Amino acid sequence: MTETAYPEVVVIGGGSVGLLTAALLVHHGVRAVLVERRPGPSVHPRATGIGPRTVEVLRELGLDAAVDAVAVDLRGGVGKAVARTVVEMGAGDVVTVPMPTPSADEPDVTPFRLRGVCAQDRLDAVVADHLARRGADLRWSTRLVGIAQDADGVDVELEGPDGRYSLRCAHVVAADGTHSPVRTALGVGTSGPGDLGKSMINILFRADLRPHLRGTSFATCTITTPDAPGLLATVDGEANWVFHVNAGERPEDFTHERCAAVVRTAVGDPDLDVEVRSVLSWRPRSALADRFTAGRVFLVGDAAHTVSPLGAFGLNTGVADAHNLAWKLAAVHRGEAGAGLLDTYAHEREPVAAATLDQAMRRLADPNLHWGRGPEADAAREAAGVWASPVVHLGQRYDSAAVVDPRPELPSTVDLAAALDGSPGSRVPHAWIDGVSTLDLVASRWTLLAGEPWLAAAAEVGLPAHRVTVPWLPADGALLVRPDGIVAMRATTPSPDPARFLAGVLDRVLARTPVRT
Repeated sequence: MTETAYPEVVVIGGGSVGLLTAALLVHHGVRAVLVERRPGPSVHPRATGIGPRTVEVLRELGLDAAVDAVAVDLRGGVGKAVARTVVEMGAGDVVTVPMPTPSADEPDVTPFRLRGVCAQDRLDAVVADHLARRGADLRWSTRLVGIAQDADGVDVELEGPDGRYSLRCAHVVAADGTHSPVRTALGVGTSGPGDLGKSMINILFRADLRPHLRGTSFATCTITTPDAPGLLATVDGEANWVFHVNAGERPEDFTHERCAAVVRTAVGDPDLDVEVRSVLSWRPRSALADRFTAGRVFLVGDAAHTVSPLGAFGLNTGVADAHNLAWKLAAVHRGEAGAGLLDTYAHEREPVAAATLDQAMRRLADPNLHWGRGPEADAAREAAGVWASPVVHLGQRYDSAAVVDPRPELPSTVDLAAALDGSPGSRVPHAWIDGVSTLDLVASRWTLLAGEPWLAAAAEVGLPAHRVTVPWLPADGALLVRPDGIVAMRATTPSPDPARFLAGVLDRVLARTPVRT
């Protein structure tokens, strides 16, 4: 059977990145189908760290409050703890690193922050519910069987509850994980260190630890008891947790009974009532796809790059892929941009992903390079070439044909505010304009932030425009901001013919042939 109502894009994979890819496509008006082999969103979280740029994407989708509501409230809590057992941590025998928050004299660089960590399963539930309410085409319990493409489209063969069928679409986004079947089918290889160390076991369990914690709250805690060393991460801060332990050579030996015993030892309570809900085997990995685009197919998330876990860069880098790609697909499908715009996805995301993998690997050998605070830690990071974590999340820049005169060099790898200076290729700086963030003013569309001389010209070419008075833009200058919040062009002085200038810039960055009159 072949369906005749063709979607514009098929997203393969319904994890966090796949779900947010679909949500962003739907947000931009693209007819999309999401295909996932599991019967629904995963109930076993693999990550809990949602970075600031991902929060901005959620805000763009109107989901920031919903995700914040299911996040664990860590205001006043700690980011990382180190203790022999949970019992000893509750008794005060613990080393802690506070949650990263801006100080009173530090300018905030983003309009909204989550109150704490949000486990991946909770994030996925929010996004899946949003898609369902939008009437999105979500095909659970459906797997990819085959894929072939030609100059005009892509044919995907699927197998679902009602059997096999074919679906033709204009483009495919592969968000199907580290061992991506789509990437393999297309013959796209990977490079990098690959597997890092031995297999790990991720134990999702339910147990009331509050009596032992005695009011202590944390994102993660390194448990150091020799009998059950590992990393404990909160899911809801009360009864649901994940515990990562080294599996050694035989992951299959970790039965639910053994996992429960390991948890009791790590907690320090041999009589603890433990329900093991799920057990997953995984291995830290660092790998980069040789290319992110193959014809009409685009790789995002772990299919494009698998990032070692320290730094919480993996999930967030994948969401940034989706955010970069969705508006470009929408612009091409609406006829507002030339097909060349899609080439800029790989041109922009491949270098950023490579830099992120490098930053994660530099932290791997010495976690203090990530968690350390104070002058000594800053000096150690500088010596090791480690960027400040906020710069990795928010400060990286694009260099492609979709940016006019890009400035890819970072002015600082430590000071995020310095990196977000309004340069072409960077994320537009956050500032409050009459109570509204500049990021919110963009509202998923091309937007001009400018001084008075540019406003009439913007209206003439159909650009939403906002007059702003900010330190990073001259009074008669202008920033043209893309739908993904990236500065596409900066003008520091007025143009003799601003309307014609803006029209020319849009033609250039959208890879379209201008209409001559």
